[in-house]
Amino acid sequence: MAIPPWGLLDRGIPIHSLGVTCQVGAVLLVGCLGGKNAGALSQIAYLILGLTWLPIFTKGGGLDYLKEPTFGYLVGFIPAAWACGALAFKAPPRLEFLAFSCLCGLAIVHLVGASYLFALYSSSQELLMAAAFQYSIAPLPGQLALVCAVAVIAKFVRSLLFY
Repeated sequence: MAIPPWGLLDRGIPIHSLGVTCQVGAVLLVGCLGGKNAGALSQIAYLILGLTWLPIFTKGGGLDYLKEPTFGYLVGFIPAAWACGALAFKAPPRLEFLAFSCLCGLAIVHLVGASYLFALYSSSQELLMAAAFQYSIAPLPGQLALVCAVAVIAKFVRSLLFY
């Protein structure tokens, strides 16, 4: 008798999380599939919607979100999606090239996010180091796994769409 995957939870099979959301993966995928302009414009729209009225960020939305330590990473989505899209369309869609463009996008997200953390916590070295670990270093292994998944998905979708 076959057991569906959700039935395995009752049998004590542990499920482990990567500790990350797919948000960064979605940003990179939009860049890989839509190109630099679609990637950047989608992230600009996301920020505008979140800062104005829609509670689409993790802790809600509104202008108060500018004080959140994670806001710099959200701002980093814009240049990351642009760079990922620009690099992804420079050559035919090969898996290693798509993965490289995603890695560059991920590096930009962390660079902009860490810069925002530095501006926010420049007066306290302890808070800065704790926030940098929490938001940049701890989720990095899971985000690297997401980069691999995004590259494979982008390669598959682009081969289906012939571009």
